[in-house]
Amino acid sequence: MSTSLAERPAPPPATVVPVLDRDRPVGAWIIERDRVVFRPVIDLTGLAGALLAFSAVAVTAVAASRRRTAIGAVTMGPGGWVSVKGTGTPRLRSDAHRPWWAHLLGAHPLVVDTKPRRPRHR
Repeated sequence: MSTSLAERPAPPPATVVPVLDRDRPVGAWIIERDRVVFRPVIDLTGLAGALLAFSAVAVTAVAASRRRTAIGAVTMGPGGWVSVKGTGTPRLRSDAHRPWWAHLLGAHPLVVDTKPRRPRHR
């Protein structure tokens, strides 16, 4: 079974009526003998802008919901010492809360200097 284009009946003529919003086309009415169909125009610029705005809001929401790490970056400094940035000083306890073995051994909690010492260069 073969049909050529010459054997097919011609489609009925259709009337296209453009729909404008001021000077911008928003769609068209296609009027045929037995039906009327509205075909909207897809605004790719507006669609791209909405997609960009949505992705910016999504990235901002994800970034805001992430928890920060407890400490900052741990790096190796010169001479092999470890640098921990972004940490606070440890909480100091009074001597009254020392465990029994600390009293027995005469151990005291670590005291952190408030001013860092500058290394001497030779």
